Amino acid sequence: MILNRISWFFKRHPFLYKARFKLLSKNSSIENIEEQSYNVKNKINDIPDYFKEVNAMIFKDGTPKNDLDVVKQLSIWLQNNIKGGPGLSEPSEEALRIMLDGKGGVCSDIAQIFNNFCVINNIQVREWGNTRAPFSTTYGGHSFNEFFSKSLNKWILIDVSYSLFFYNKNKEAPLSVLELYAFFPEQGGIYFKSFNDAKAVDEKNITKNYLHHDTIAFLICNYSNKTYDAFLKRTRPHIPVFVTHFVIFLLGKSYHYRFPLNNYKEIFS
Repeated sequence: MILNRISWFFKRHPFLYKARFKLLSKNSSIENIEEQSYNVKNKINDIPDYFKEVNAMIFKDGTPKNDLDVVKQLSIWLQNNIKGGPGLSEPSEEALRIMLDGKGGVCSDIAQIFNNFCVINNIQVREWGNTRAPFSTTYGGHSFNEFFSKSLNKWILIDVSYSLFFYNKNKEAPLSVLELYAFFPEQGGIYFKSFNDAKAVDEKNITKNYLHHDTIAFLICNYSNKTYDAFLKRTRPHIPVFVTHFVIFLLGKSYHYRFPLNNYKEIFS
């Protein structure tokens, strides 16, 4: 119980939440993130075998030829089979098992395992987060993904927690993250649509997570699933997870946040 309270303090306390952003954030540019993807640091052989077993279940009737259909099928299956629950700080295989057992998983957990499934299926993927600027004590943030569709020749924002894409009323193709925030709020005309008929979309949550006027987005870069798995397997549950993450940071092997559209210092204003 005491360790849980300490862990909450280091992960959720507003002062330390902002301190994490100060340590990990970098201002960037649209040009500098063009080649960034999760696949750069993570290869198929780096992904635990359990993901490949589950992937075979997801595509037991065959893998679609179109990458858009592959991603939709992945997202729908994960949304339908993960009930959600407390946030996890476990090695990726254990995290996936817990989520499929219905015992946990928040948006960041879902985004991270989706990354691994995309690697297995040879789809370029990356993970984004957003928060408020200035920092809001009532809103921590949200995690989601973006994948590169070869069939459409563009990056596409996908929220696996809700199995949805964003669109602009004047364009047929789903939007990328950068397109979403370029169109909103100045140009308007944004709407979202789920491709999972089995689940209803919570419109209030989508508006809160994406379309609030103080929302700023950042790309999560340099995350090595193999590295974090190795450390977490050795240290969990003996050492609080924030200590593990700080050690990885000190060793220069940590992920970091890149802000291509906003100055990250706006968070602290």
